[in-house]
Amino acid sequence: MSTRMEHDLIGDKEISNECYYGVQTARAAENFHITGVTLSSFPTFIISLAKVKKAAALANYELGLLAENKKNVICDACDEIIAGKYHDQFVVDMFQGGAGTSTNMNANEVIANIGLEKMGHQKGEYKFLHPNNDVNLSQSTNDAYPTALRVALYEKLGELTGSMSIIKNSFAKKAAEFKDIIKMGRTQLQDAVPMTLEQEFRTYAVMIGEDIQRVTEAQQLVREMNLGATAIGTGINAHPDYAKTVEAKLQEVTGRPFVTAGDLVEATQDTGAYVQISGVLKRVATKMSKICNDLRLLSSGPRTGFGEINLPAMQPGSSIMPGKVNPVIPEVVNQVCFQVIGTDISVTMACEGGQLQLNVFEPLIAYNLFNSINMMRNAFETLAYTCVDGITANPERCKSLVLNSIGLVTALNPYLGYENSTMVAKIALETGGSVYDIVLEKGLLGKEELDEIIKPENMIQPRNFGLSEKSKFVKL
Repeated sequence: MSTRMEHDLIGDKEISNECYYGVQTARAAENFHITGVTLSSFPTFIISLAKVKKAAALANYELGLLAENKKNVICDACDEIIAGKYHDQFVVDMFQGGAGTSTNMNANEVIANIGLEKMGHQKGEYKFLHPNNDVNLSQSTNDAYPTALRVALYEKLGELTGSMSIIKNSFAKKAAEFKDIIKMGRTQLQDAVPMTLEQEFRTYAVMIGEDIQRVTEAQQLVREMNLGATAIGTGINAHPDYAKTVEAKLQEVTGRPFVTAGDLVEATQDTGAYVQISGVLKRVATKMSKICNDLRLLSSGPRTGFGEINLPAMQPGSSIMPGKVNPVIPEVVNQVCFQVIGTDISVTMACEGGQLQLNVFEPLIAYNLFNSINMMRNAFETLAYTCVDGITANPERCKSLVLNSIGLVTALNPYLGYENSTMVAKIALETGGSVYDIVLEKGLLGKEELDEIIKPENMIQPRNFGLSEKSKFVKL
C-alpha cells in the first residue's frame, strides 16, 4: 500500500494514498474514539457540508477570489459527494473537540484531494489546490459547520413531517373504519361516558396533525444561517460582499430559502433554534408515547384486559408462557420516545454551555438531533405499517362494556334526574348488575325508550335536553 506524507502544525504524518482525507482528519480519527459513530453515518449532513462548500466556491469565484479552474474542480467534487460518492471518507467521530473543526477539515481535505485528481495531480499536492486556502476560502468552521447543520436539519425535519403524515393517515383511515363502533370512554382509567372508536382514533390523527405543524414551524427557524460570519461574526478575512453573495449561492445550490442573519455576531453564538427544535421533538415524542400507551391498554388481555382492539401479532411474546403475544411495536416506539425525551436534556445543556462568541458543543447537538429524527422516522413508519394499519376492532366487546358500565348512567342523567341516576349507579355498584337492566327493572324507562337514548348517535355528541325532548322519555 502506497503512502504520502502530509504536514500540519503538529508535524509530519504518513497517510495512505487510498484515503481522500488528509492529515487533520487522520489526527482527529486517532484522537476521538468516542461514540464509534462517524460522519459517514449521517449522509444528509455530509451532503449539506458539500453544498455549503460548493456555494462558497461559487461566491468566491464571482467575487474574483478564486480561479475558475479551482472553482470548477471544487464544485465537481462537491457534486459527486452530493450524489453519494466518497461518503466513506468522512471518518471523524461525531463527538469531537473543537466545535466541529475536525468535521470541517474532513470535508475540506476530501474535496481538495478529489479536486486534485481531477486536475491531474496526486492526492496531497496541496500547492495546486489547498484544503484551507481554497476549499475553506472566506470560511471558518464557526460559520461553515453551523450552516451545514442547519441545511441538514431543514431536510431532516422535512423528512420527519413526511413520516408523521404516514402515521397520521393510518390513524385517520382506522377512524373511518371504526365509525359505528360504540365504546366506553375513560378518565383516570375509570369508566366515563360513551364514545365511538372512530372518535378515539380520529383524536390520534388530529394530535399528530397538530404536531406536524409545530415541526414545520421549527423547520423555518433553521433557515437563518451565519455563513459569512467567519470566526465570530465580524466577517474577518471575507470580502465585504461575501455574505450577501454566498447567501444567493446557497439558495441556488440547495433550492431552499436560506437567509443570512441580520446580526452575524449574534447568529454565531445563538443556539436557540436547536433548543426549539429539540423541544418540539420532545413534544412529538411525548404525545406519540401516550398514543402507544393507549394502544397497549385498549388491546390488553385478550381475555382479562380491555380487549377492545386487536393489534397485529408480530412475534411470540414469551419464552415460558405459550400463546402469549405482546404489543411489541408500540413498546419499541415507547422506547424511542423515551430516548428522544431524554436527549432533549443533553441538547439543552449543550446549548446552555456555550461561552461568549461561540458554542463549542454543536457536535453533540448535531449528533443528538440527527439521531432523534432518524429514530422517530423509523419508529413512526414502523408503527403505521406493522401495527396501526392492521388493527381490528371487537365491536361486541366494546358494546358489552358500555352496557355494563356504571358510566352509562351519565348518559341517562338528563332523562332520569340526578337522584334516580345516583340510585341506579349505587345498585349497580353494590350488585354488579348492569345499568341497562336496573333501569328496566325499576321501570324508570321502557326498553324502547332506553334503546333510543343509548343509540350511539345520541350519546356521542351534544344534544338538546329541553323539556320537550325529555318529555318524550319520562314524566317530569
